[in-house]
Amino acid sequence: MTAPATDIRNVRARRTFWENARRTLATAPFSAWFGMIVILIYLIAAVFAPLIAPYGESEVVGRAYQPAGAEFWLGTDQIGRDLFSRLIYGARNTIGIAFMTTLLSFIIGGTLGVLAALKRGWLDQGISRVVDAFLAIPVLIMALMLLAVFGRSVINLILILALLDATRVFRLARATALDVVVMDYVEAARLRGEGTGWIIFREVLPNILPPMITEFGLRFCFVFLTISALSFLGVGIQPPTADWGSMVAESKTLITFPVPKFPWIPAPFYPAIAIALLTVAINFVVDWFLHRTSGLRDEK
Repeated sequence: MTAPATDIRNVRARRTFWENARRTLATAPFSAWFGMIVILIYLIAAVFAPLIAPYGESEVVGRAYQPAGAEFWLGTDQIGRDLFSRLIYGARNTIGIAFMTTLLSFIIGGTLGVLAALKRGWLDQGISRVVDAFLAIPVLIMALMLLAVFGRSVINLILILALLDATRVFRLARATALDVVVMDYVEAARLRGEGTGWIIFREVLPNILPPMITEFGLRFCFVFLTISALSFLGVGIQPPTADWGSMVAESKTLITFPVPKFPWIPAPFYPAIAIALLTVAINFVVDWFLHRTSGLRDEK
């Protein structure tokens, strides 16, 4: 095949991809569009936090508990830091750490789940029993115990939560892969002499991708909420790093003494609303994606 013919084929493939993407987005319901817009806003805030925030992440710029106004849009916290700036930086820290944790948990749990379904035997039984033991203990309690033992650094937080969450990913990956590894094309790949890695990434993984992507969104929400809960308890992301969970804890006394400018929205509600809004937005997008990939159609 000549080079110009290859270029034409690549151009047509790209046009087909973007045309299909445009048609898919055009048929998305309002809830999915709402979720995607909210997620986009959060991502912009996370990536461009230093450019958007009017003050530094830990910069003391005013008096303690200064009311909201033209200078400080959401007021100040207990030591005079701008709440709006810390809310934006909190998007970078909380979302970034939650994403890295979820990604690592899927790399670990997904690989082990597919490998266990493919190999079966003693490997499957051994990994499954270890996973069952970890599943018997609540994640928050286990995370609190391990963080107390190994320290409260961000690296430890990511590794501990990723390993604990990988047990849930393992169960789903194994269950979905078990339905795929018995297919004829997988057996044909084995007979051709293909290696384990080739079978996993070329035969099994593409066929379990939709439920795994859906689970990624849901697991991200659970990890995101767990990190916020740990930070609220004082063992997650440590000060002076901005984090929505710790921001709720730091300003929780203002529930009783609301900011005069907005007495109907106490200061702890700002990070709490940010947490809730992102969780709802991701669930909207995940529900739509699951509906699209399941093959179901809306009844007219």
